[in-house]
Amino acid sequence: MQKPNNNGNSSTLTPKDYATDQEVRWCPGCGDYSILKQVQTVMPQLGVPKENTVFVSGIGCAARYPYYMNTYGMHSIHGRATAIASGLKASNPELDVWVITGDGDSLAIGGNHLIHLLRRNIDVNVLLFNNEIYGLTKGQYSPTSPQGKVSKSTPLGSVDHPFNPLALALGAEATFVSRAIDRNPKHLRDTIVAAHKHKGTSLIEIYQNCNVFNDLAFDLYSNKDSKEENAIYLEAGKPLLFGKDQNKGIKLDGFKPVIVSLEESGNSTDDLWVHDPEDKIKASILTNFFDYDFNKGDLPRPFGVFYEKQRDTYEDLMKTQIDNAVSSAPIELDELLSGSNHWEI
Repeated sequence: MQKPNNNGNSSTLTPKDYATDQEVRWCPGCGDYSILKQVQTVMPQLGVPKENTVFVSGIGCAARYPYYMNTYGMHSIHGRATAIASGLKASNPELDVWVITGDGDSLAIGGNHLIHLLRRNIDVNVLLFNNEIYGLTKGQYSPTSPQGKVSKSTPLGSVDHPFNPLALALGAEATFVSRAIDRNPKHLRDTIVAAHKHKGTSLIEIYQNCNVFNDLAFDLYSNKDSKEENAIYLEAGKPLLFGKDQNKGIKLDGFKPVIVSLEESGNSTDDLWVHDPEDKIKASILTNFFDYDFNKGDLPRPFGVFYEKQRDTYEDLMKTQIDNAVSSAPIELDELLSGSNHWEI
């Protein structure tokens, strides 16, 4: 089931109606500008009145976001945007709630909150800006920084193994798991729309360039000279194809993904892996393309919707429980608080 489309007073709105008079204070060239632009572009299409829309952020460069959206918003505390958004949605399920967070904000101090938001399946949309660095505090390595990353806090290179955000999301039983990139605006807009249509927690990991402290971290997937060989875009019901002329594909040898050349005799698109976002096992394999050495031409990095499943949302289950309690025989407060396991001394 998809979310209802309540056109309300949003039918005549334009992207400019979602921009504020605040000066956008990100570094020139930051990928956050593109993400902001794409969200403002799609908001009028979603059919949600501005007064029902809320953006909640934590701490970090991405957390400035609510100031630049002409909706309700809250700039909260480090790592807690997901917790605040959970309470907001549970108390007022009619709101359209968006969580704006970064790789440090949501995967370090906020990691515990994120995994519980995902498993509860609260109907909010999470935009996780991943630049693989702490930008606001001036260039320390983050939970997604690659091993060996030289930064202000790791001058000899990081020895940490980085988080794989989408594998983490699948492990937390997320019901919508996806990836986009700041430098492919059309695909980013399409992914945002798909995430919003999903009833339940949607997570979009957005590769976002930090041109000051981690420039070109995702250049392989956005540079015109390399992206076609190193990025693969997932489409439901379509074979996994990539390459400059879409002349390469991926098939499964058991559970092992293998690259094949369609220019070689005997290889056909009929033999390729066809993407099914409802297949969690294959989605798990896709998230683990992350661990290959892409510089050696192993496997391309996937973008798109990896996994989507319909499951009851937390707030719907909570409402049902409350309704059932109200309709049943009333319980005295003292009896409810004492419970069934008590004794007298």
